[in-house]
Amino acid sequence: MRRSTLALLALACLLQPTAAQFKPLKPLDLKEADPALAEDIFGPWEIRDKNGKKRCRIVLRKETTAGSFAIDIPESCGKTFPVLREIGGWRLLESWTIDLVDANWRTRVRFSTPDDNYVAIPEVDGIDRLVKPAGKK
Repeated sequence: MRRSTLALLALACLLQPTAAQFKPLKPLDLKEADPALAEDIFGPWEIRDKNGKKRCRIVLRKETTAGSFAIDIPESCGKTFPVLREIGGWRLLESWTIDLVDANWRTRVRFSTPDDNYVAIPEVDGIDRLVKPAGKK
């Protein structure tokens, strides 16, 4: 019983995304970016699962905190997507990549834009994409 419990714990640790799983990217210099694109990145967004049935509205804020930008995540989002309980900020990286980071600045969820949509790579806790809410594009 004890060995199987330890084996399950070890497996769970391996399956959790860590900073080591994410390719290091440079911060995007907003001073050199298209001002309209830069401004559009801030504000309300929705995190969704693959079917779009599970959703969580967040706000990517302009204000900075230690090592990242501030983020507003309602407490209820942690029930929908448990990893969101750990998020303390966000970063904007090269290629307009968005990282959600924990209090230790480790990337917990990364959103990339391979086709003008923000897709979670890899999927974490069922999170599939990040989209602007209707009417906010």
